[in-house]
Amino acid sequence: MKRTLPALRAAYPDAEIIVVNDGSTDQTAQVAQELGAAVLSSPYSMGNGAAIKRGARAASGNILVFMDADGQHSASHIGQLLSKLEEGFDMVVGARDSDGQANLHRGLANAFYNRLASHMTGHQIDDLTSGFRAVRAGKFREFLHLLPNGFSYPTTSTMAFFRSAYPVAYVPIPVAKRVGNGSHIRPIKDGIRFLLIIFKIATLYSPMKLFAPIALAFFLTGLGYYGYTYATVHRLTNMSTLLFSAAVIIFLIGLISEQITNLTYRRDS
Repeated sequence: MKRTLPALRAAYPDAEIIVVNDGSTDQTAQVAQELGAAVLSSPYSMGNGAAIKRGARAASGNILVFMDADGQHSASHIGQLLSKLEEGFDMVVGARDSDGQANLHRGLANAFYNRLASHMTGHQIDDLTSGFRAVRAGKFREFLHLLPNGFSYPTTSTMAFFRSAYPVAYVPIPVAKRVGNGSHIRPIKDGIRFLLIIFKIATLYSPMKLFAPIALAFFLTGLGYYGYTYATVHRLTNMSTLLFSAAVIIFLIGLISEQITNLTYRRDS
């Protein structure tokens, strides 16, 4: 922060700089105030997404730039995001390369997220989870109620913009190593988070693109197993019936989820 804030002020002397102190017990708030930033402090940690929501509500400008203050993001790259925004985009994201990932584990996970989200949206998504982005404030605030308080606000906001036909662009940005404790692999916790983000990507954009292939896989498995049992024991077994039933149930869940998604993004005129 001691490097980031002075660099921000030097590059954008008239900009409104807001630091959200998410329940930190160190000197974060004091340092930020001394460096001329407006500080929003929470009495306890509410999460990265909650901090983003608080900052977005408090900001008065028409364009919001989100970035970390741990040394990963540089003020010198903000201009590239803003220039791209002026081309008619509503969100511009700083896309990290492989060197900017915390570790190999997260790099592979993020690559999978990018491919899945690209498939869902039909658009090339270079970095789904990057928190370094510039957005049009009014459009971003439309989705504050969708943003989680945890660490998947970039995923949620990106998919929400695509789902609402707000154009999104990506700009390659080098990312420095974060200052502070390193990232640690937690197989169980990160594995569960990995699965939840996959389902979040699907449900935020088009649930049927996830549920329909799964339903089809269950149906084809049941059909194949029925063919086998009919040829060997000449009857329909309980397992085949269960697989057929699962296919129908999964398909119907996807259909209902699709309707709920449509209602979520409905805008009353």
